[in-house]
This record gives sequence, structure tokens and C-alpha cells, in this order.
Amino acid sequence: MTTEDDKPTTPTASAADAAAPGAPAGGSGTTLSDAVALLPVGEESRTGYERNSFRHWIDEDGDGCDTRREVLLAEAVTKPEQGPRCTLTGGSWVSYYDEVEVTDAKKLDIDHMVPLAEAWDSGASQWTAERREQYANDLGSERSLVAVTAKTNRSKSDKDPAQWLPPAASAQCTYASDWVATKLRWKLTIDTQEKTALEKLAGECEDTVVEYELAP
Repeated sequence: MTTEDDKPTTPTASAADAAAPGAPAGGSGTTLSDAVALLPVGEESRTGYERNSFRHWIDEDGDGCDTRREVLLAEAVTKPEQGPRCTLTGGSWVSYYDEVEVTDAKKLDIDHMVPLAEAWDSGASQWTAERREQYANDLGSERSLVAVTAKTNRSKSDKDPAQWLPPAASAQCTYASDWVATKLRWKLTIDTQEKTALEKLAGECEDTVVEYELAP
């Protein structure tokens, strides 16, 4: 995952739950260009951010598999064998950022599509700790969390699409769609440079659509 001091303010319920301006309840088949236009522009601030502000890799359903392993199981091309305490052996995955096949789960990172620090900058600083935990372990959308090679994940770090795109050209339209969908799902803002980069991608990805549901 990306490695990302004023304490964050405690949000009111309305601040935590209010929809971003212009963000509808959900979208199916929205063009990338139209979806980018739904995202409100805001100023980003890293003030008060700490990675442990987002508790992650929890076992939400109590089945012995934490969020990391749940993603690995869901995204496996060849399913790994599952042992005690959700120990995974074998299996294969394709890291879509760089189109690399991986046969050792230890060589994969689970990437937050919108990194934790970027989420903080874009609105999560105003969330409750519980809401940030939900974000960090979001299994409700298949692209909120993705299994990718450690190399590409660490290259990405906490960068937005104005600063980093997947090295595989074939992945970039999908990545833009996934990024925008995640920001809409969690009612996050974008900054001006990010908006410019996403608009450019939308122009290059005319057939790309965005589907999302607001996080509960």
C-alpha cells in the first residue's frame, strides 16, 4: 500500500454524510467525461494526516480472512489454496497496472485506488474514524482496492493521475474510470491539476464509462 500534525476535527453527521456538490446517488454507463464533470473541485490539505488515521486490513465478516486476503481471493485468476487463518498458497494474479502475472501473493500489494493520503486531502479529514475505516476496507466496489505488483504500487505512492498513471498504456483508461468512480463513490473532491489530467484522459478514452454506487 502507499506509505503515506494538528489533529483532525471531529465532523458533524451532516458534514460526514453530505453528498459532494453535483454527485448523484449513483451512475451506470456514465461517460468518463461526464463523470469527471460531476466531481467538485476543492483545495487539498495534508494537515493532520497520519496513515493510522485509516484502520485497515480488518476481518469485517469474521471469517478469518482480513481485507488484504479477501481482495487476493476475489482477484485471483487461479484460486490459491486457503489454509488455517486464511493462509494462502499457490494461485496466480494479473496486475492490471503493468500487465504482469504474479504467482506469489507476497509479491502483491493491495492498492487503495485513491490512496489514503489523497482521500484525506480530498475530504476524508472531515470523516469519523469509523468512516475512514470503512473506506480503507471497502470491499463493496471491486475497484476500490486492487491487487497489483509491489513495484507499481510503490511507484504510485500517494500520487493522483496528474502525477502518475499505470505504466501499461492499455490500463490507463480503466484506471481513470476506477479513480473517478472511487471519488464519486466516497464523495471526494479533486484539485485543479487532477481535473485537467482527468479531462485529458477522458478525451483520449471516449468509449470509457464509469459505474459507481455511493458508499453506504
